Amino acid sequence: MQLKYLVFVSVAALISQQPLFAQTSSTPTAQGDVSVTIYYNDLALVQDVRRISLPSGRSRQEFPDVSAQIRPETVTLSGDGIGIVEQNFDYDLLSPASLMEKAVGQTITLLRTNPATGVETREQATVLAANGGVVLKIGERIEVLRDDGLPVRVIFSSIPPNLRARPTLNVTMDAAQAGPRPVTLSYLTPAMGWKSDYVALFDEKASKLDMQGWITLNNSTGTTFTNVRALLVAGEVGQVQQRYNGYDGGRPQPLGNIAGTESGGGEQLGDFHAYPIEGRTTIANAQTKQVSFLDASGVPAMRGYEYRNDWMESKNQAESAASVLKFSNAKAAGIGEALPAGTVRVYMRDTRGQAQFVGESAIPHTPGGSTLALRTGDAFDVKVQPVVEKRDVITADEWTKTDRWRVTYSDGRKLEGYSERPVKYYRTQMRYIVTNAKPTPVNVDVVQSGLARWWWWRDLRIPEESIKGVQETADMRRWVVPVPANGKVELTATFLTPW
Repeated sequence: MQLKYLVFVSVAALISQQPLFAQTSSTPTAQGDVSVTIYYNDLALVQDVRRISLPSGRSRQEFPDVSAQIRPETVTLSGDGIGIVEQNFDYDLLSPASLMEKAVGQTITLLRTNPATGVETREQATVLAANGGVVLKIGERIEVLRDDGLPVRVIFSSIPPNLRARPTLNVTMDAAQAGPRPVTLSYLTPAMGWKSDYVALFDEKASKLDMQGWITLNNSTGTTFTNVRALLVAGEVGQVQQRYNGYDGGRPQPLGNIAGTESGGGEQLGDFHAYPIEGRTTIANAQTKQVSFLDASGVPAMRGYEYRNDWMESKNQAESAASVLKFSNAKAAGIGEALPAGTVRVYMRDTRGQAQFVGESAIPHTPGGSTLALRTGDAFDVKVQPVVEKRDVITADEWTKTDRWRVTYSDGRKLEGYSERPVKYYRTQMRYIVTNAKPTPVNVDVVQSGLARWWWWRDLRIPEESIKGVQETADMRRWVVPVPANGKVELTATFLTPW
């Protein structure tokens, strides 16, 4: 008796590329003892130990339930007394569309049901084409199989041998001796990755924050990995055509991020940090899984404000300073862990004691002992308005006489300038109006950037400033401006530049 494979699908489903038998976490698997190493940049290493029985000599073995996104060029298969002759990845999966495509030129059976009487009729049809729709020859007429709402079933006499219900790796191997043995199948696959997210509850009065860290796993490989050992690796492993890592570098990051020198408490894997997931877990296809990895309380923290003027220019109106949350992940601060790149979402309690979201910021991979400054939003009550008071040309002689005011780095090195073309020297007098409508005093970091003339001139003189500033880089100078409650402070500075 010949088995028939009945496919109960609509005509629209016949055009779908989705497999008929998508693997779920409850589907029996041919996988063995699986370990999965998941990297931050959407990449995973799968190591699958299976026990197979081999005849002596050359044979072809199938390994179903590999990742549907497997990179075949990364596959290795190792075992005692075996050699690999050839390997093929069969990724043409069983779906209504693939069944119909393979049936071109063959005969199928259509079962139509009369919706009024329920009577079924059978017709033999030859599939002429299945390109964006199904064209059939039924007797002497040509018909297009339409999705018109009428119940139609299609019967195929068999499944083509090269269609697989699940992604399968076919390996031709040569065994020195017959018998059962374990073999280890290893490969890389994209479409599996992880990211970290942080929740920080900030208590401004106590200058403390509580922080939780969550790792979110994503599996869109098309394959479920059952009862596996999982290891997460933080850091950017080198790949050809690197993928975007999700770190938001678009907005200017506040000053104050200082890389630390403490060793983290996790495992080391070369130059990366590794986080094993306790016990075994099932990573289902099309699943997002969250795992807690950090829980710290009472971490010293403070809120600050920063305003950056990108060029020596006036603004027509006052602009909001950025609200910046500062803390450390040092051991002494109560965290003592390296922090994988991710998003920190900050909450504060309102007057009723309810936690309210007040902003978020991205952090890069951060070693232990670092100081972090997170821009969480723009302050409503703290404003800065830069104003160009005066800009005029000075003589070369005046420029020479101001050498004693040449700006230096923190290590004493002077900013140097060089140009082969005639130079015109300028004096720019700036005023920064800093206002605070809060009932408490605040400190505002006012940063003037745009001070370096690209690569060819970095000489800068500041003969006058109402508050002593710090040259953070050749391009940026920072002043800490204390502003009283419901008050205003004006910062002034004079810049001498060759442009």
